[in-house]
Amino acid sequence: MTKFITNRRQFIKSSAAGAALVAAPAYLRSTAARASGVVNVWTYANFIPDDFKAEFEKDTGIEIQIRLVDDQGKQFNLLAAEAPNPTADIVTVAGHRFLQFISSDLLAPLDTDRLKNWGNINPIYSESDWATINGNKWGAPILSGAEILAYNTEVVSEDEVKSWDVLFSDKYSGQTAYTIQDMMSVVMLYKGYDGNMVAYMDDPEKAAAVVAEARDFLIEKKPLVRKYYDAGAEVQQMFINQDIVLAHAWNGPIAKLITDGFPVDMTIPKEGTYGFVYTLNVANNAPNSDNAYALLDALLANPEVGAKMTQSSGFISTYKGADQYLSDIEKKASSFTEEELAGLQFFRAEANDMKYKLVDPAVEQIKAA
Repeated sequence: MTKFITNRRQFIKSSAAGAALVAAPAYLRSTAARASGVVNVWTYANFIPDDFKAEFEKDTGIEIQIRLVDDQGKQFNLLAAEAPNPTADIVTVAGHRFLQFISSDLLAPLDTDRLKNWGNINPIYSESDWATINGNKWGAPILSGAEILAYNTEVVSEDEVKSWDVLFSDKYSGQTAYTIQDMMSVVMLYKGYDGNMVAYMDDPEKAAAVVAEARDFLIEKKPLVRKYYDAGAEVQQMFINQDIVLAHAWNGPIAKLITDGFPVDMTIPKEGTYGFVYTLNVANNAPNSDNAYALLDALLANPEVGAKMTQSSGFISTYKGADQYLSDIEKKASSFTEEELAGLQFFRAEANDMKYKLVDPAVEQIKAA
């Protein structure tokens, strides 16, 4: 399995033609989008490798028309504005955002029987609890990322980072950093609770108690922290300056340090962590659904394509065997062991309203303590 690089996607504005389609009446958009030799894909930069795109178009005669997006909310709003006649055939939705898109009837259930290469996806992703909603699959998982424990390999040993304990130890006082908002979920998991809070949806008192315990723990450990940070560039710079030797981080910024040759590595400790998955989804009433399934199946056909997705996007490939096509340094920066992956859970959205009504005030209380 694999680690990943969380680089922010640079938004590229739609072409004038694309804007005209959005502004046009629904029946005109639908007619313009529907073509026997086209598949319209809304996705992030570099998610579909250029050489794969060229080969697919040559082999099938189907042109892949890509519209770049950089934000789940923007994509949702655009798709909702076009409903029920979207110009998109395939969109790119993070798994923990499924409910928003599904409840608005923007996605079609995925017919995995039409994807003969579905089995090439690691079941850690394709069969995880977040992947099935209302008895249906809703997307093909392609890329993933996770919250990890990063460490300076010249100072901290591999044995020490097997547990999140090390991040809160007196030994490294003043040499650690993390983002409080994200760390709250990890601390809940570290203490044996459900950091997604789905387990407490019918027990708000328990939910409040769990958040309070995590808050109080982080307040207790606050004197040990060098800095609460917000941006990936901050944690990178702290490692480069040797201000810190341990950090909770998204694996993207850390993967960049690894590929650049800094003495940094990352792991998923034994207590586990949280991650997310990007999926490719067939839009409800997609104008070219047959072509959409042809593209999805071709993308899943070869683990080398998964490796190219990792190389071009920096995210974790969900494909079985993708790591065999990566260089040693790419593997180091983009792969986890099976043992580490066993502790990976995925963010879920069912309890988000309750969760963040509790977590957001707790974060402010930690900062103010």
